[in-house]
Amino acid sequence: MDDVLDADVLAADVLGAARTTEALTALGVRPGDVLLVHASLRSLGPVADGARGVLGALRRAVGPAGTLVVPAFTPENSDTSPHYRERVRGLDAGAVDAVRASMEPYDPAVTPAPSMGALAEAVRTAAGAGRSAHPQTSFAALGPDAARLLAGHRADCHLGEDSPLARLYEADARILLLGTGYATCTAFHLGEYRMPGPPRRSYRCVVTSRGVRRWWEYEDVALDDGDFAALGAAFEDAAADGDVRAGQVGAAACRLVRLRPAVDFATDWLTEHRAAERRSGRPDGS
Repeated sequence: MDDVLDADVLAADVLGAARTTEALTALGVRPGDVLLVHASLRSLGPVADGARGVLGALRRAVGPAGTLVVPAFTPENSDTSPHYRERVRGLDAGAVDAVRASMEPYDPAVTPAPSMGALAEAVRTAAGAGRSAHPQTSFAALGPDAARLLAGHRADCHLGEDSPLARLYEADARILLLGTGYATCTAFHLGEYRMPGPPRRSYRCVVTSRGVRRWWEYEDVALDDGDFAALGAAFEDAAADGDVRAGQVGAAACRLVRLRPAVDFATDWLTEHRAAERRSGRPDGS
């Protein structure tokens, strides 16, 4: 009898599809929404069917007219990324060369995004999903607006005006932080591009050119998310009614945020705070 009761308790603790959809709707997700989603499935607790179950609940919440977008970044094929620096830490020159030689060029159709989490991979691999062209900071999307949002992602523009973030801004999208905080809020990077004279740096990654694997180096804005948690807290303090909705999905604290005012606030906040940091000698970028 105790085993039966334990099984019933465990089953009740698992977040099912209907409860997940209901929680998303209670948070404020609406049919027809365009959502940029960041998710920590571990924070949600046990979920029926895992990432695919959450994806199904999201698709039901936004309906057939809604579109889901996720970061599908690939720092694994770059030797200028923090991921690479951590991977080669302590290795000798021969081992470093072997790591570089093992890096696969970006292919939007098949290159995984393991550092982006299970939900991002569920979206990327779902039937009908699209993916943008950037070899480092691609986005994947599902829904009727996916192609328009993903088009024109220039290879020398990670997260600026020629990236899906700018298209999401135009679409008045919302950001869903599903068990994650503002430290993961990719949309804030668009504010970095909109600062006056943002610092720039060189990046390098593996690409395919006319069927040949090669290293490609380019210059872009120096991305830095080190102050995004503080930025997000400041935004919440200043946000207008309706710009941020808080709630819970499963065991996770969640936020639903209007992207436009978040980016507009980020632009002003970063302009002020990064200038002060540069004057004090804090380096930009990673």
